[in-house]
Amino acid sequence: MPVEIFHSFILGLAQGLGEFLPISSSAHLVIVPWLFGWRDPGLSFDIALHWGTLVAVLVYFRRDVWLLLLGFWHSLKPSTRDFQRDVHQRMAWLLIFASIPGAVIGKLLEEKAESLFRNPVLIAATLGGFGLILLAADRYGRRRKDLDQIRLVDALWIGISQAMAIIPGISRSGVTIAAGLGLGYRREAAACFSFLMSIPIILGAGMVKMGHFHDDVGYAGLAVGFLASAISGFFSIKYLLRFIARHDFRSFVWYRFALAALILAVLIVRGR
Repeated sequence: MPVEIFHSFILGLAQGLGEFLPISSSAHLVIVPWLFGWRDPGLSFDIALHWGTLVAVLVYFRRDVWLLLLGFWHSLKPSTRDFQRDVHQRMAWLLIFASIPGAVIGKLLEEKAESLFRNPVLIAATLGGFGLILLAADRYGRRRKDLDQIRLVDALWIGISQAMAIIPGISRSGVTIAAGLGLGYRREAAACFSFLMSIPIILGAGMVKMGHFHDDVGYAGLAVGFLASAISGFFSIKYLLRFIARHDFRSFVWYRFALAALILAVLIVRGR
């Protein structure tokens, strides 16, 4: 039986908001069906919703993406290669290198991501535990460096941190933003690099899972979820960048704590 249209809409909304807000979209895609007794549509449907957020980030950063593509193309030709002065050439390759750790770890732990890591107790622990890490990084990070100052070693560290996000509750955007803050980047710079990093990792994961998009998921439900994810993802990028220009991440940390507490309360009530 296909996923209900309403369920697809809610899950798409959760994905779009959670992919870019540091609250873990993967945790919500597990916990929402678990809380309400819905059938978990599985990791393939999760990936389909990620394609919606891929569209969101491509549309929002369309000018930057075009300049990065041009920079990558020029970097391939010796006559136009200039990593020192062309920030887009340098940034294109940094994003590629930063995506490698997540791709490798994701492939190695794919089976656990579909089973063991989708445990409510583990998700509650990662929501709360990583909330503390995000709070510390935001509070103690120096926040002086801009996006054009990013170095290869910094990009690799952020990429390694992204690999941790295969565990629901960690949050891909949250862990990469926290890593950026810890390395001394401003909130907006860390967030922008995190969002741009999502492009190759989501695209790669989507290509790998392309043949499974239809498994147990109706095409109507898939379309609704995709659109909900794309639209909510676009606005979450837009308003998060505005929000963190003036505020810290404490509100998101408190939300993570509250959701972790709710999960544990439900587990106690259900006797599990």
